[in-house]
Parts: sequence; structure tokens; C-alpha cells
Amino acid sequence: MLEDNLFTKWFGQLTDEQVDMVKNNSVVLNYNKAEMICKQGAFASNVYFVENGMMKAYKEYKENNLIMRFVKKGEIIGLSSLYNRGTYLYSVASVGLSSVMAVTADVIKQLIRENPDFAEMVITTLNQMTIDEHERAISLTQKQLNGRIADAVLHFANKIHHSDEFNMQLTRRDVADFCAMSTESAIRILKELHNDKIINIDGKDLKIISKQLLENVSEFG
Repeated sequence: MLEDNLFTKWFGQLTDEQVDMVKNNSVVLNYNKAEMICKQGAFASNVYFVENGMMKAYKEYKENNLIMRFVKKGEIIGLSSLYNRGTYLYSVASVGLSSVMAVTADVIKQLIRENPDFAEMVITTLNQMTIDEHERAISLTQKQLNGRIADAVLHFANKIHHSDEFNMQLTRRDVADFCAMSTESAIRILKELHNDKIINIDGKDLKIISKQLLENVSEFG
């Protein structure tokens, strides 16, 4: 996998010795739908590079979950946990079939210390994650339920699938957990957007019919 173009930005600047260190301290793991990759509060022994599929990263609180982000092919799980008392900040589960390359956390820390280019990539990634979390916080705290759902659909289209027509893969509960609302509310608002011909939903297939109207709902609720 180290030769994969998706990972060139991470491993392309490593020395041969460092590449061998990664290879000798990593393993490829396959997951089924809903299978957990890491558990909130567990020791962060690995960092995971997503090879295929999509995962949901979520905070657990009592009986509720809040999905923080969806992690797709070429992205990383566990960077933010490296220096946080050595435990995972959130749980991560596979949305469908997926595979990851698990690299020992100590190896990643060593690369950060030894390779400035690699360290810069880590800082850049963590910075972008912080920006994304700030945008999510605004959506969840400042917008009505309709605006949150519109934000979610736009997020899936623009940042996850890079298309206005896609298979969501997610359950309605996943959508609700991403928008911090009840499943019933998420279903109702998605149906309203469908009936208003702003989006079209057929099972898990979703198509944005009017992006401008959807953006208006996102902005004004």
C-alpha cells in the first residue's frame, strides 16, 4: 500500500529506512459493516490509514452518539489521539466493507520527530480537522434542524462523494447522529426536501435536484 498514490503524500518523502520501519510495523485489516475499528477511551496503540471504504468517527455519551466526521479512502484515523494521554478521543466504526493499514503509534511519533516533511503533513492535517470541527460546531449550534440536514447533504456531496448524485450508504440514524437530532426528525426533513423537489431520494440513493435551493435551506433554515 505504501506505493499507492493516495499515500504518496505521507510516505513519499520518507527515507528508505523509514519506509522499511513503517512496513515492518504495520498490518492491513479488513472490516465488515458496522464493525468497530477503535474504541473511545482505549489505548491508542495504532494510527489507521484508510485503504478502502468509509468509516464514521463518533463521540459516545451515555446512550447517544454524535458523529464527528466521516473518514474516507486516503484519510487517517487516530492522529489527534497520539498526544492525548495515549487514548482514542472517539470511536470509529466501518460504514460498509472497508480496509485500513494499521501502523504502530510509536512509529508515527518517531517519524514526526525525525522527518520535518512528515511532521508538516501531520500539522496540516490536524489544522484542517480543527477547521472542519469549527464549521460543524456552527452548524450544530447556530442552525435550525432543516439547516443542519441541508448542511449534511451538501457535506456528503461536496466533501465525501464529490458528486451531486450518490449512494449515502448511511442509515437514517447515522444521518441523525451527524446532525445532532432524533432519527424521526431527520427522516421528516429529508422527506420534506424530497417532496419540495430539492433532492430526490430512492432508498439510499440521493440526488440533489436544486443545489441553490439546498444552499438556501442551509443558510436560512
